[in-house]
Amino acid sequence: MKVLVDTSVWSLAFRKKSLTDEELKIIKELKELIYELRVLLIGPIRQELLSGISDEVKFKNLKEKMRAFDDLEILPEDYENAAEIYNKCRRNGIQGFQVDCLICSVAKNNNLSIYTTDKDFDNYKEIINLKLHNIREEI
Repeated sequence: MKVLVDTSVWSLAFRKKSLTDEELKIIKELKELIYELRVLLIGPIRQELLSGISDEVKFKNLKEKMRAFDDLEILPEDYENAAEIYNKCRRNGIQGFQVDCLICSVAKNNNLSIYTTDKDFDNYKEIINLKLHNIREEI
């Protein structure tokens, strides 16, 4: 199964300097997914990752690294379903975020799992049928 990798995982891999053992495991899993050609990206995740980098050289370097990954096309129904997910979460007392709901929608519409460290996705999973990627024990 292909995996839509969220900003939180990319940030660990490319932007954070000192890492815990758990964070190193997360990055190792990302490397394996890349090696297996299972990683997918969408434009809003690319934008989130690149936003806020004030150092122009670091920005250009990260932009070049991320160009190795093609963006999955986001269709009108992905946006419509994202709005439905947002509304459903809200009705159930969960504060959704626009980009998160779009990630959920794209993943559901393309039968993808989401690889994230963002605990909000655990809440979304309670409301919608969502597949989250977990670190495999033995890689």
